[in-house]
Amino acid sequence: MTYEIRPAVASDQSFLWQMLYYAAHMDEGGESLESARVNPMLAPYVEGYGRPGDLGVIAIDAANSTNAGAAWIRTMPAGWPLHRFVDAAIPELAIAVVPAYVGRGAGTRMIARLMDSAAAIYPAIALSVRSTNPAKALYERMGFATIAEITNRVGGTSFIMRAALARPR
Repeated sequence: MTYEIRPAVASDQSFLWQMLYYAAHMDEGGESLESARVNPMLAPYVEGYGRPGDLGVIAIDAANSTNAGAAWIRTMPAGWPLHRFVDAAIPELAIAVVPAYVGRGAGTRMIARLMDSAAAIYPAIALSVRSTNPAKALYERMGFATIAEITNRVGGTSFIMRAALARPR
């Protein structure tokens, strides 16, 4: 499958909310998209996207110009749970692919582009992934390593992962 990868901008917030809904597995529990916006553990991933330091990409299916997914990073607010494991200056990755595009290469392309772009700004990227999420293997292929295991917002197990970024020369 061929994807165009473009930078995410502030006007993409509506699509980022939709992708956060999938990233947080809210569709599996039958929750509404609005529930992501009002959840204090999720809202900081998107609310006000486009501030200095925010960096993201949108994958677009080149065959039909449909948004296939989004990946973005941003530093999180003071006291954020991941700050127990990574420095507060390290941004956290959020990524999701529209269900029809899962397993078709969009995630790999987005992470690669995002990591390349982020290397000029940040020394590393962190993320949290549920222990049952098959995307963990993708993250490992992309250079992320597990640094901690936590209980997530729904009471299950998640892994905190971190990837060092290669600085451009």
